[in-house]
Amino acid sequence: MGLREATADLHSKAEKMEFNQRMFRGELSKKEYLHYLIQQACIFQCIEEHKAADISPDLARLTKVFDDIMELQKEIPLSFPQIKAANEYGAYLESLKVKDLYPHIYLNYMALMFGGQMMKSKVPGKGRMYDFDNVPELVTMIRGIQKDEWADEVNKGFQYIINILDELQTHS
Repeated sequence: MGLREATADLHSKAEKMEFNQRMFRGELSKKEYLHYLIQQACIFQCIEEHKAADISPDLARLTKVFDDIMELQKEIPLSFPQIKAANEYGAYLESLKVKDLYPHIYLNYMALMFGGQMMKSKVPGKGRMYDFDNVPELVTMIRGIQKDEWADEVNKGFQYIINILDELQTHS
């Protein structure tokens, strides 16, 4: 079974999470989206600090996420903490060796390059997190290292994402 098929159930579950659906419909407040971005920053910081994102500088998201956060914090000066689910995913990512982060690069970065493109027009602010240069090259690069054996690890990542979305919805 291929990677896409082996991860389809949790992928579908993540897409159907209420918080995700509200984001897709453009129903998140600036405050809710800012809280989401703070969780995204946690994930990308943990991956990128391992230098795993060095496979291409165009892949790095952390600076763009921080730009989006700074834009929204001009209107919403409150600081939001990282939630428990994001901290758990971050701790898990930090425990991995660089090569073991590749399934999480596949999961998190490909999500922004594909599904994120639909989200960009629905979220508050400029949505810089979703802006990539050379998308076809980046997709080819990730697909070039992609392995079907990543399925269990990608599914772990999806479960963490589902937990994050669930906790964000609870805080809404």
